[in-house]
Amino acid sequence: MMSLAPSQTATEAAARSQRRKWLNDYSMPIAYAVLFVILTFTVENFFSAANIVGLMLSVAQIGMVACTMMMCLASRDFDLSVGSTIAFAGVLGAMILEATGSVLLAIGGGLLAGAVIGAFNGVLIAYLRVNALIATLATMLMVRGLAFIASQGQAVGIASESFISFGDTRWFGLPLPVLVTALCFVLFGVLLNHTIFGRNTLAIGGNPEAARLAGVNVERLRVWIFLIQGVVTAAAGLILASRITSGQPNAAQGFELDVISACVLGGVSLMGGKARIFGVLVGVLIMGTVENVMNLMNVDAFYQYLVRGLILLAAVLFDQLKTRGARH
Repeated sequence: MMSLAPSQTATEAAARSQRRKWLNDYSMPIAYAVLFVILTFTVENFFSAANIVGLMLSVAQIGMVACTMMMCLASRDFDLSVGSTIAFAGVLGAMILEATGSVLLAIGGGLLAGAVIGAFNGVLIAYLRVNALIATLATMLMVRGLAFIASQGQAVGIASESFISFGDTRWFGLPLPVLVTALCFVLFGVLLNHTIFGRNTLAIGGNPEAARLAGVNVERLRVWIFLIQGVVTAAAGLILASRITSGQPNAAQGFELDVISACVLGGVSLMGGKARIFGVLVGVLIMGTVENVMNLMNVDAFYQYLVRGLILLAAVLFDQLKTRGARH
């Protein structure tokens, strides 16, 4: 029986590796394309122009925050406080707007609050060495509590037409929140793939000690990642407040799990060091499409929670399988 030559064996191994990489990179986009086609022909009104725009609008806030959550996960961290930050930024912005009548002050105050929350998370995790799960869980509870305290547990109404226009204005036939989300994907795609900041983020996620030895200031970079996360999340909160014309202290509950699910579905590794902006976009669309279809089919909200939980579990299991496959 003839044995294969070493060069032929190496060629076959390289081909298998290339096929595995191709499957990892494109399996989810292909799966979503197939799902989209099936839903187009099986679910009434799914492919209507109004529903497609509504679908994009429904995932706008998740998409914005997923761009920055991608950076956190890529650096081997994560943030559970994003839902609370959205609620607090919306409440604070509405309160400032009510007190001053200034849209600029309302936006500035909300964004500043997000920056402070994000930087606080970053300092806890990077410099005080608090586990990211504990740090951001504590922040999630504290910030949600601040939202309820500041608003006395009540929604803060918004009457300013200028502020409300952020959620209502349409350019090129698309709502402004959708365009802002698209801009976020472009900006963070460039940041991740074409800047030193992005390369260093992936480096500290892959091996923090090796990145430190290579001259990367790991602690400072982590603080910046969380600060950017806080600002973008606050912006999402202000846009949400403009869409619902009020700051709601109980808004965006469970939001962080949807965002993390979208990122993991999109190929962002929970072990750090790996992220693709296009994959995150597909993950966001999968989450939004499933919810959209359940609404079109009048699925009970209780069952929707079950489905979202199953999607999160499937995303984590898929990530584990890919990680194991990469090791072998």
